[in-house]
Amino acid sequence: MDDHISVAGAAWVPDACTLPTAARPLRLAEFDRFFRNAVRDVTRLSARHLRLRLAGSGQAEQTARDLTARESACCSFFTFDLSRTGPDALTLDIRVPAAHVDVLDGLADSAATAACGR
Repeated sequence: MDDHISVAGAAWVPDACTLPTAARPLRLAEFDRFFRNAVRDVTRLSARHLRLRLAGSGQAEQTARDLTARESACCSFFTFDLSRTGPDALTLDIRVPAAHVDVLDGLADSAATAACGR
C-alpha cells in the first residue's frame, strides 16, 4: 500500500489545525488510506456539506470513528456524523463553517481521487 502524500493533498490543511506540523503528513496518509479502503461514493450536498458513502465493514466503521475523533480534536471546526445506512453501508457526513469551505474542497478532492483510483 502506498502512503504517499501529494502536494495538492497537503495544501488543504488549514492554518487553524492544531496538529503538530510534523504529524500532519501522517494524518494525511491515514485519510488517504481510509479513503482508498472505505469510500464508495462522494457527494457534495452543499458548499459546506460533504457526504461519503462507505463500505459497511466493522473495520471501516472503527477506522472512521477513530480518525474523525482525532481530527475533531485538532480541527474543531469539523462536524462529523457517522451513521449505519444498511448492513453493508455507512454514511459519513462532514460539515464545516463557511470560513473553511476550502478545507472541505480539499478533503472532497482527496476522497474522490482515492475512490476513483481503486
